[in-house]
Amino acid sequence: MASIVAALLLASAVQASPSISARQSITALTTTQIDTFTPYTYYASAGYCTNTQTLAWDCGTNCEANPQFKPVASGGNGDSVQYWFVGYDPNLDTVIVSHQGTDPSEILPLITDADFFLTNFDSTLFPGLSSDIEAHNGFLDAQASTATDVLAAVESAMSTYSTKSVTLVGHSLGAAITLLDSVYLPLWLPAGTTFTTIGYGLPRVGNQAFANYVDANLHLTHINNEEDPIPICPGMFLGFVHPAGEVHIEDSGEWAACPGQDNPSTQCIVGDVPEIYDGDESDHDGPYNGIEMGC
Repeated sequence: MASIVAALLLASAVQASPSISARQSITALTTTQIDTFTPYTYYASAGYCTNTQTLAWDCGTNCEANPQFKPVASGGNGDSVQYWFVGYDPNLDTVIVSHQGTDPSEILPLITDADFFLTNFDSTLFPGLSSDIEAHNGFLDAQASTATDVLAAVESAMSTYSTKSVTLVGHSLGAAITLLDSVYLPLWLPAGTTFTTIGYGLPRVGNQAFANYVDANLHLTHINNEEDPIPICPGMFLGFVHPAGEVHIEDSGEWAACPGQDNPSTQCIVGDVPEIYDGDESDHDGPYNGIEMGC
């Protein structure tokens, strides 16, 4: 992960200090609440597996953790296009969409991660979205490369399994793509479809208008592990803002629910890792309740 942090430093030599105050009290998740994330964590980790593995649902521990899963489609090549898969979980009664995160062994995803500037959304993929809403152009390009295939797979899964629930997961770059999918899919799927988004090690994806749109329209949880530096990048001084929904895994093992956008409390990632050099790259892959990301 050293390459990721080095790339991020090209665009943010110094991380801006937060100026906002925590608006609500921070609460600790119970063990039961933490455990509810486990199947989704394995689905996010499975995003690192090849499209062949996930379509056959034969990917070792990540697949064995959710043996009832019904794969519908998969794609990507793990290089110029991140791996992704779509299927149905009958126990959770939801369609699962998962995207591959940042693999240090592949250079192109790292270049994507380092491609920093805010730009408008493609009106063809995101019709009706305000021109005030902007996102990281590299993340938008990565999402666009699989968008229509993912949409078709989700439509197929919803029809086949008669469900109106869609859950999107991902880690690192995969979390960023997943968050953009979470804006994209509701524009095309039937009214009454419910969406849940769970990201792990999510970098900042868009501007203030984007964060506000996510807060108003999506159900997002983004989980950060200890001193992971990736979630504090790109820097706020570049105009990037995290939506609400952070859960921060503290060194003690406590999972803290951090209200608001970029909560500056030391119990949350912005306060715990105020500068990129305060971070620990080894925290990026986990563990998330005992689960390390990767295939």
